[in-house]
Order: sequence, then C-alpha cells, then structure tokens
Amino acid sequence: MGILSAMAAVAKYIPAVPKPKRRPSLVERLIWTFLALVVYLLMSHTPLYGIQVTGPEQFLLIQVIFAAHSGTLMELGIGPIVTAGLIMQILVGAKLIEIDLTDPEERRTFTMAQKTIALILAAFQASMYTLACRYWNFIGNPITHCVAGWHIRVAVTIQLFLATLLIMILDEMIQKGWGIGSGVSLFILAGVATTIFWNIFSPLKVQGEYIGFIPYTVSVVTSNGDLTRIIMRPGGRDLIGLIATLAFTILLIYLSSMRVEIPITSPRFYTIKSRVPLQFLYVTNIPVLFIGILYSNVIVFATLIRRYLSALVPAQIADFLVKYDEQGRVVGGLAYYLSSPHGVISATYDPGHTIIYSILVIVFAIIFGLMWVEVAGLNPSAQAQQLIDSGFEVPGLRRNPKILEQVLAKYIYPLTILSSIIVALIAVAADILGAYGTGMGLLLAIGILQQYYTTIAYERALEAYPLLKRIIGE
Repeated sequence: MGILSAMAAVAKYIPAVPKPKRRPSLVERLIWTFLALVVYLLMSHTPLYGIQVTGPEQFLLIQVIFAAHSGTLMELGIGPIVTAGLIMQILVGAKLIEIDLTDPEERRTFTMAQKTIALILAAFQASMYTLACRYWNFIGNPITHCVAGWHIRVAVTIQLFLATLLIMILDEMIQKGWGIGSGVSLFILAGVATTIFWNIFSPLKVQGEYIGFIPYTVSVVTSNGDLTRIIMRPGGRDLIGLIATLAFTILLIYLSSMRVEIPITSPRFYTIKSRVPLQFLYVTNIPVLFIGILYSNVIVFATLIRRYLSALVPAQIADFLVKYDEQGRVVGGLAYYLSSPHGVISATYDPGHTIIYSILVIVFAIIFGLMWVEVAGLNPSAQAQQLIDSGFEVPGLRRNPKILEQVLAKYIYPLTILSSIIVALIAVAADILGAYGTGMGLLLAIGILQQYYTTIAYERALEAYPLLKRIIGE
C-alpha cells in the first residue's frame, strides 16, 4: 500500500471533476454524455500542431481498442488509461498488491493511483513518439537527425499529454454521475461505430478502389465488373464481412440473454424458493478487452522500436518484434502474429499466422477470464458469502459457506472457461470472415450498447416511478 498511497497522493494534484450535488436527470446526463462524445470526435479530427507527416498507418486493432487516430490529438487515444487499468488489475489479480476493493477508501486509493499511472504512461509514450521523430523526416538516427527542432518536439509531446489528460477528465466526469456509463466505453463504441460506418459507406479510394462496401459495389456493378469481387476482396470490406457482422451481432445478443440457474431457498421462509441466474457469458467481453489492450500495447512499442529506434537495438530483437517487406507492410515478428487477419483472403494467404493468432487469443482469453473472476469478486467464495448474507442457501445442503462455495465452483469455473473460449472463438471467427470493426471491436461494441440500454431503461424507470428511488435508496 506504500507505493499505491504515494501515487494516490500525486493524483491529488491532477485536475478532477467533482460529483454533482444533486442527481442529474436522464436528459441532463444524456446531454453531458453527448458533449463528451463531441469533444472526443473533434479531438480525433484535429491534427497535431507542428507535425510534418501523420506517421505510419495504424493497425486496425489499435484504432478500435484505443480509439486512436494517427496524427491527431487522439494519437494516443485512451491507450494510457486502459493500459493503466490493465496493469493495476493484473497486479491485484496476481496478489502483488494487497488491497480490498470492497472497501471504499482502499478503492479510492486504487483509482487515484491508476490515474497517476495513466499520466506517467501518457508522458512516456508521447516522449517516445517525438524522440523517435515519428512525425517528421529524418536521415540516419531519428533522435539526433530529425528535421524538427527540439522546441517543436517538446510542443507535440505536451499536446499529446494534455489531450490524454482531457480524455481522463471527460471519462471521470461521466463516471461520477454527470453522464451515463464511462468515457472509455463511450470512446471505444465511437471508434468501432466510426470504423464500421466508413467500411460500409466511405467514398474514399485507396489504389483506385473505394474503401466503403456500398460505393465499391456500385462501382463494380456499373462498370460490369466481376461480381465475385463484391463477395470477397483483399483486406475485407466485402459481402462476407457484412453478413458476418450482422450474424455475430445477432449471436452475441442471443448468448448474452442466456442464463444458467442454480436453485436456492430461504431457511427462514420455506415457501420462498428462487434461482440464482448466472450469465452464460459469465465473463462478458472482459477477456477480449484485456487481450486487445495487451496486443495493442505490444504492437505499438514493437513497431515504434523497429521503425524508429532500430539503430539502438540489436537486429535480432528488432526482427523478433516486427518485420517489414519492401513495400513497408508488416510480414513477420511478434506484432504480425498478434494482429488479426482481415477477411478470408488474408486468413487463407498465411494459415500459420491465422492459427497462431487464434491459439494465442483463446489461451489469453482463458487466463484473463479466470483472473477477472477473482479480481471482480465473481469467484465461488464471494458469491457464496453473498448468498449466505442474503439468507439463502442451496436446498438439501447445510448453511455453510464452504459447502455452498464447492457447489458454486462446479458452475462458475467451468462457465468462466467455457464463456472465455466462446468469446475468443467469436472474436477470431469474426476476424477470419472479415467482420467490420474487427471481432474484438464488435464484441466490445455489442457489450457496451447493451450496458447503455440497461442503464437508460433503469434511469427511465426511476424517473417514471419516484417511489422506487426511496425503496432502493437512490
């Protein structure tokens, strides 16, 4: 707790948003959420002042998971924020940090320390980008032979840092009750929705072909071209990808509504019998989110080291991180195998890449799923204690937390592993079929939309029936 307390003390000097003195109405919260979204979209289309080039094209996974846009104020996106969250969750899950997240004071310390880590990561990554001359031309060593002066590089670093700070403030504003949900979820959803929209409707051309599926289809049909190109084309954005997007959306909505029910009863009121509904997708989209964060960070730093800092690292390490062909495309290395295939053609062109990527996603999904169940208090012991505290028990068993824990463990751990594998397979299959927005992005977007629907329905019920507020203590 010593290091956490020190970082939490630093966070006291970081600008923060106070909680609202009264609970805002649903309309007010929607307005604040919309304004936060507008600010994010403006930042994602505002180029950095002082840059010469926008830098290399980002991996699609980074754009989706980090809601990042190359060459703009949202170059880093929400990367530092979600990376800090992943680091803290891993430290707690591995018991390297002893903290009780059910204690409000310790949870506040945890949150404050996470803010400090996020800003440290933002400062480090922004410094790395400008130090490596990412946005300017250079000859030889990018550190010493960059065309941009040090005052310009410092200015760009400050822009990236302050942009991350503003995103943190927007996220905190929404989470503290001014808006709905969380800023991180909102920005991820905006990033996925933007990607899907442009994959379908974009009128821009790359190498003479339209990016968007509909403009591309119209151009092929009007020119009497080969219609099979509409069904499948390199890079995805084809008919198979569109159908896969719709099919996996329906499948995810259906699976999220499935429940595994455990019968319970009350020893004090024998007539009261009920069931504990465990969500079939018990870990929801959390493993996929953690995988996306991990992969995106590895890809970011691997490409940064290879492209700009290769003079400072041995060639073997640089090749291990990422390899480029003569056209500048990524063809090997760790970053390559952690990036998803884009469509059927890409998946079948290099089956080794597809197989390795699929295996890694499934393995990491199981690891992160089990870790999340322990950290989030969804493990059998926590669930058993909650049932005992509520006065319920499983029929035919003594009112003993240990016995109840053993019963719940038979459901929870297999369900955790099974649901982790299912979401991993959906993410992989969606990538192979070229679903728009990537498989991970689609999983996150559907989960976030369902959370927003549930939250808005809950808020509308409270406003329609004020008596409910007193009953539940709102």
